[in-house]
Amino acid sequence: MAQILAPSAQWQMRMTKSSTDASPLTSKMWSSVVLKQNKKLAVKSSAKFRVFALQSDNATVNRMEQLLNLDVTPYTDKIIAEYIWIGGSGIDMRSKSRTISKPVQHASELPKWNYDGSSTGQAPGEDSEVILYPQAIFKDPFRGGNNILVICDAYTPAGEPIPTNKRHKAAQIFSDPKVVSEVPWFGIEQEYTLLQPNVKWPLGWPVGAYPGPQGPYYCGAGADKSFGRDISDAHYKACLYAGINISGTNGEVMPGQWEFQVGPSVGIEAGDHIWCARYLLERITEQAGVVLTLDPKPIEGDWNGAGCHTNYSTLSMREEGGFEVIKKAILNLSLRHKEHISAYGEGNERRLTGKHETASIDQFSWGVANRGCSIRVGRDTEKQGKGYLEDRRPASNMDPYVVTGLLAETTILWEPTLEAEALAAQKISLKV
Repeated sequence: MAQILAPSAQWQMRMTKSSTDASPLTSKMWSSVVLKQNKKLAVKSSAKFRVFALQSDNATVNRMEQLLNLDVTPYTDKIIAEYIWIGGSGIDMRSKSRTISKPVQHASELPKWNYDGSSTGQAPGEDSEVILYPQAIFKDPFRGGNNILVICDAYTPAGEPIPTNKRHKAAQIFSDPKVVSEVPWFGIEQEYTLLQPNVKWPLGWPVGAYPGPQGPYYCGAGADKSFGRDISDAHYKACLYAGINISGTNGEVMPGQWEFQVGPSVGIEAGDHIWCARYLLERITEQAGVVLTLDPKPIEGDWNGAGCHTNYSTLSMREEGGFEVIKKAILNLSLRHKEHISAYGEGNERRLTGKHETASIDQFSWGVANRGCSIRVGRDTEKQGKGYLEDRRPASNMDPYVVTGLLAETTILWEPTLEAEALAAQKISLKV
C-alpha cells in the first residue's frame, strides 16, 4: 500500500473546488524533484486538478492557465475523448484526442478511429492503417468536466486483432459461459520505479552512487526514506476520480519504488483498469519531470525487483470447501508453469532468482504465507478453508490481459490428464 511525497518541483495535481484561482509555488514546496534554475513555476487548476506550467513570463503563464482551466460546458455539449491504446512494444502507451458531439455513458456509443501503425511498430508503411475499437471509458482527471479517457484495442481494417492486441483473446476467455459462471476476481499489485530524468537513476538516490541498504524504505516516512510520495498520492486521487477501482498504495522495499493495487475486479475489467491506471501514471510523471519504468529489475545487485503480484479467486474458491478448489488450481498452474512464465513479462529472469521475496523462475512452488514461493496462499484462506491465491510470478511489465486470461484459462477451462495430475501432485506435495 503506498504513500506519497510533498509536491515536486515542476508540477502538482490537487483536488480543488475552484477552477479559477492560481497561486505561485515556491521551491520549498517541492522536495522530490529538482527545479530547473531560473524558471518560475505557476499553478493552474484544470477542472478538478491543478496543473503547473513552467514559463519565464508570468503573464504568459496566466494566459495559458486561463485556457487550460477553461470550462467549456456552458458553451457546448461537445466533449474531448482521449483514445488510448498499447503500442508496438506491448508495454508503451499511446493516445490522441478527438471531439465527440455530446457526453457518452458507454464505450459502445463512441466511433471507431484509426492511427498510423507504421509509426508505432504495428504495421508496415505501405499498409499502415490500424483501427481502434473503444472498449472502456473513464473520467478524465486532467481535463475534468464530461471529458473522458477511452481504453481501446487495435484491429486491422479487415477486423482481425493485431498481434499486440492481447485484450481480444482475454475477452474471449472471460465470455466463456464456464468462466462467467465462476465470476473470477482479480486484485493486482502494480509495482513501479521512479527515475531521475537524463541519468535514469532511481529518484532520491545520489547520482552514480547508492543509498543505504534496504530496510527502512518499505512503507517508510521521512525525507531520507520516501522518494516520490507526491506522485503516488496524485496518482491515487486521479485513479479515484477516473473511476478506476484502486484499492491502495504503498512505498516499496527499494527506495524510489512504489506500488498501487487495483481490485477486486471481475474478468476483463481488471486489465482495462490496470492499463488506464498505468496511463494516468505516465501522464503524472510526465508533468512531474520524472521517468517511470516498469522494468522488473531496474537496479542489479542486492535490491528488490518490481513485480505485479496477481491475487485471484473464483466463486468456487470463495465458497465453503474452496480451499480444495484452490489446491486443484495450484496443481493446474504447476503443470503449465513454463507457459505462464513465458507470458509473465520480459526480463523476468533477472527478478525471479529465488532471492528478494521471489521463487526461482525454473521451479514451481507454493506455500502458505510464504513470499518466496511461486504461489502464496494466505493464512486466513487456510484457516477459513476458502478464499484466494496469489500468483507472485508476474513481472511489473506484464500485460494484465494476458495474465488474467491465462489464470482463468488454466484454472477453469484447462483439464490435465489424470496421470499428469497425479505426478504433479506428488512432485509439489499437494493432496487434492
